Amino acid sequence: MARKKHQSALNKILFLFFLFGIFICANRYLSDLILRNLQKGINIPQNNIIMFDYIQNTGAAFNILNGNTLLLILLALFSLIFLFIYIIKNAETMSYIGIFWLSLIMSGIFCNCIERVSFGYVRDYFSIVFIKFPVFNISDIAINIGVLAVIILLIKRVRLSQL
Repeated sequence: MARKKHQSALNKILFLFFLFGIFICANRYLSDLILRNLQKGINIPQNNIIMFDYIQNTGAAFNILNGNTLLLILLALFSLIFLFIYIIKNAETMSYIGIFWLSLIMSGIFCNCIERVSFGYVRDYFSIVFIKFPVFNISDIAINIGVLAVIILLIKRVRLSQL
């Protein structure tokens, strides 16, 4: 029985690393593709919801901690280490869907961190047309969708435990 639990935990950790790698590759590829096309002046179809507006962001969400690149890198590394340790310690009891969403969050954090280390800023390029909202990138989308999904999973878990 203990061996089966250990194997299950190991499978979940491997699943985490597999997804983490896939999400990073997809994120980097799509971001580079969009930015190359914007630099070449290729007209990317836009609509009344999202347009492309390239900026170099030295802050975090809503421009907080603007210019504090080292602090943002350290926060990202701390977050990644914390999440990896948490998942490894709790893999036995975690669901694959929870690991999926956490790996999406972690890949977004990692990709933004890599850009901060490489360039000193994060490359943002999506802008919402109909409201005043900060320019963002694929990593930001991954982080926000992942956080929302984890919150929903936690609410469902609490609700089920109260029945």
